[in-house]
Amino acid sequence: MVKVGSQLFSAEGPRAIQRLAGMGLGIFLDLKFHDIPNTVAGAVSAVAGLPGVRLITLHISGGTAMMRAAREAVGTGRRRPALLGVTILTSLDAGALKEVGISGTPASRALELALLAQNAGLDGVVASAQEASAIREACGQDFLIVVPGIRPAQASVNDQARVATPAQAIRNGANYLVVGRPITEASDPRSAALAIAREISSAAQPDSKFNRNP
Repeated sequence: MVKVGSQLFSAEGPRAIQRLAGMGLGIFLDLKFHDIPNTVAGAVSAVAGLPGVRLITLHISGGTAMMRAAREAVGTGRRRPALLGVTILTSLDAGALKEVGISGTPASRALELALLAQNAGLDGVVASAQEASAIREACGQDFLIVVPGIRPAQASVNDQARVATPAQAIRNGANYLVVGRPITEASDPRSAALAIAREISSAAQPDSKFNRNP
């Protein structure tokens, strides 16, 4: 899959998704919807019908009513996009959370939010690798975990506060990894992508309980 985030979607809109889907690529639509339930339901309904969309994100902090409205909006078909709740952004640490009035550690808050998302009917969450293991244990094997903030060893962390290597994320229970700047900002993007793929392959052992392809 390729991730379409707010930058590309703001610049090109649905036609970007249509062009990527036309190339045979699945779409991780990372727009992180966060609004009143009716507005989010309408937005989710609109993008769920776009070609190739397999994953859609929304902020869990929007509340249970908003998440349930989104879940209803995507329908019940087997080929519907999966809904992922964003827990705590990987750019935030404990100090940043406190600054905006959120108590507790990122790990404790992410776990609480993941359980809330599961109860509201979402298919999974976006969370850092540091929280993935606890979320996997609490929410079970069928709950999707998408891990951003992936940085190979010796790579720059950029503006991320909670990062992990591909191997760490997989061993902690991730289903999908989001890899952006380690490839796009590399002097040789192809070599960087291949190195990350090798690390993923070495971590995803055949007998691993996390080695699944949802």
